[in-house]
Amino acid sequence: MAEVTLVLAGAGLRGQGYARHAVAEGTGRVVALAEPDPGRRAAAAREFAVPPDRVYGDWSELAAAGRLADAAIVATQDRQHREPAVAFADLGYHVLLEKPMATTDAEAAEIAAAAERNGIMLAVCHVLRYTPYTRLLKQLLDDGAIGRLVSVQHLEPVGWWHQAHSFVRGNWRRSDTSAPMLLTKSCHDLDWLMYLFGRAPRRVSSFGSLTHFRPESAPEGAGGRCTDCAVESTCPYSAKRLYLDCLADPEQHFWPLSAVTTERTEEGVLAALRTGPYGRCVYACDNDVVDHQVVAMEFDDGATCAFTMSAFTPMGHRRTRLLGTHGYLDGDGVTVTRTDFRTGTESVLDSRAGAGPSAADGHGGGDEGLVDAFLAAVSTGDPALLKSDAATSLASHRIVWAAERARTTGTVVTLPDA
Repeated sequence: MAEVTLVLAGAGLRGQGYARHAVAEGTGRVVALAEPDPGRRAAAAREFAVPPDRVYGDWSELAAAGRLADAAIVATQDRQHREPAVAFADLGYHVLLEKPMATTDAEAAEIAAAAERNGIMLAVCHVLRYTPYTRLLKQLLDDGAIGRLVSVQHLEPVGWWHQAHSFVRGNWRRSDTSAPMLLTKSCHDLDWLMYLFGRAPRRVSSFGSLTHFRPESAPEGAGGRCTDCAVESTCPYSAKRLYLDCLADPEQHFWPLSAVTTERTEEGVLAALRTGPYGRCVYACDNDVVDHQVVAMEFDDGATCAFTMSAFTPMGHRRTRLLGTHGYLDGDGVTVTRTDFRTGTESVLDSRAGAGPSAADGHGGGDEGLVDAFLAAVSTGDPALLKSDAATSLASHRIVWAAERARTTGTVVTLPDA
């Protein structure tokens, strides 16, 4: 396979991760990058050996240089996806676009239209489609192992500390600066469920709210920051405990610690917590996204699906139960327990996914699988190697927006026919 040349727009955690895998595998090479943060920009330029005249402070400067590579990785902040994705597509780049596709239906539709009119491949980073575990589940369903799929129960266990890190203190804490949590965190899941069913649902309802991470939930004696709080040592959301514990684990240096500070010392972490956003009390932040939500879906043949997203769990793999006319599948993100109604037998199938569930772990092998598929598709010119295209991603995002509309209006939303 010929090496694919890449430009990187956004050298944050996600952009770095995709680019690093491409370079490590020898299937991709970063030839230009844009990153507004000076420290990250310089570090990425050094790591990927990008010459100074191909290092830019903003994606628009990179786009103004014309087409410099085969493909673009767009990993800017959520509300900054439409403009670079459309611009790079118009230049003829194939585009690997971090999820969510965009934060509004209109912007996502513009991106899909740009991909279509320019004849480029656009892969939104729905990494769950690319895990070994998903391949196993999808094959079982396609082979009719449980007959007709009648109902699904699916849990996304966000994890108490991950919620505090990303969705209370972090960049995804507010709908007006990022997007609703169902879009920023769970568009993965609703896309994945659509992939398993092989179609979009017909009707959607949803309930959820910000229940716990609010000022009225603060324990007596809580301070504004964990570094000066009388009850910090007994708080499950202690920033001191979370980030100081990361120092002893090199695997957590990249994520979540690097979001807090580049200093790998106790003094450096504490200094960041005294002044930066990640040291704030979780009950005294400006967050507004939900901390738990359920979505109920009904399909055209009467099949149903219940999705639950919750902060109040350990962080782990998604859990899914698939109920069919001839059998039952119970999956934990790595193994699938199959019960065959025709024989009464039970068997355990192991996908042997080597990676853990988090972004730092590569989402159970999904990050690597996505990047490998994208680079192979670009190198060979074969879009069939991708498990979704722009139109498919737009359709799955519309399920998310329908669910949010149902939640905020207290209604059941009927999706239009495709």
